[in-house]
Amino acid sequence: MTIEQFSKDFPLVSQYTYVNTAASGLLSEELMEWRQTHDIDLLIGGSKFRESTHKLIKEIRSEVAQFLDAKADQTVLVPNFSFALKTLVAGLDKDKSILLLEDDYPSLNWPFKSSGFKKVQTLSSEGMLEEDIEETFQKESPDVFAFSIVQYLNGIKIDLDFINRLKKEYPETIFIADGTQFIGTEKFSFEQSGIDVLGGSGYKWLLAGFGNGYMAFKSHMVDKLYAKSFDFEPQKEPFLQDKNHLQYHFEPGHIDTLNCGSLLFSIKKFNEIGIDTIENYLKTLSEYAVKRFSDLNLLSDKIKSRNEHSTIFSLKVNKKMQEELVARNVVYSVRGEGVRVSFHLYNTTKDIDRVCNILKHQ
Repeated sequence: MTIEQFSKDFPLVSQYTYVNTAASGLLSEELMEWRQTHDIDLLIGGSKFRESTHKLIKEIRSEVAQFLDAKADQTVLVPNFSFALKTLVAGLDKDKSILLLEDDYPSLNWPFKSSGFKKVQTLSSEGMLEEDIEETFQKESPDVFAFSIVQYLNGIKIDLDFINRLKKEYPETIFIADGTQFIGTEKFSFEQSGIDVLGGSGYKWLLAGFGNGYMAFKSHMVDKLYAKSFDFEPQKEPFLQDKNHLQYHFEPGHIDTLNCGSLLFSIKKFNEIGIDTIENYLKTLSEYAVKRFSDLNLLSDKIKSRNEHSTIFSLKVNKKMQEELVARNVVYSVRGEGVRVSFHLYNTTKDIDRVCNILKHQ
């Protein structure tokens, strides 16, 4: 399947210039049809439908892990990243020092700030981000560094080679990453990365709809979480015997096969296209957008100075410009001090040109 063929499955883009995937990815017609079939099976099957869902859940977990290059028995399925992170934080010892980025996603920073850790330090992301992080580590290496790989406000992507090097220099620090604005945009190996825990929601760049997410763990992290609960595992009920330590805590109760099945459906579609093809396409869009937006002086110097950027951009526009975008059926978000636009597989350079043409005449 080509990207051009895939993009035709999203009817909304024929009516609007949709540049808002960083807020919500679109639902494809084919995924909607799969979801309808799923619910019809549940309608006519009732509990009989659920009798075989353990096979589907196992397949979902395996496919998600393979997509991330993680281990299936150390990958869990969750309703969203925020739930998973809150569960993770609750299982960590509170005698740890935490490093966060000041303007990072609120539901990433909030669990750490509100959970009574020994020390929580926030680092401003206004300067040279990687250099400032490294300087902070040199002064006082944190026990935990939690961050989004791609910053939701301005699209800055933290250099993952830098993270790998930093992990080697500070192996005792736990690196926890939010991949919600990243996974699905380029090829990534969790096992080869310097990240110890990676989580994310599927409703943005994975185009999987709401109510699904994932969290993957390196092997050495398992016994660092909820250490006191090992004495109570496995639980005695027969239907709980197959759960492992992570699943007891991150997959309590029933897994929603509609929402997590949607994640499986989308990942299979991405695999059909090819993650290398997706990465190259989005990099081309990003480079084109940087040039066009820079020519119109819509980007901050901080963004223009970076070697590589995501497809999320914060544009310096006034209220009149925002209103004109709305009037011309451009769907975007207001985040921070500017307009945030973001481009995915159903976008082309024509969408970037359209946004630029609207703004340059205001």
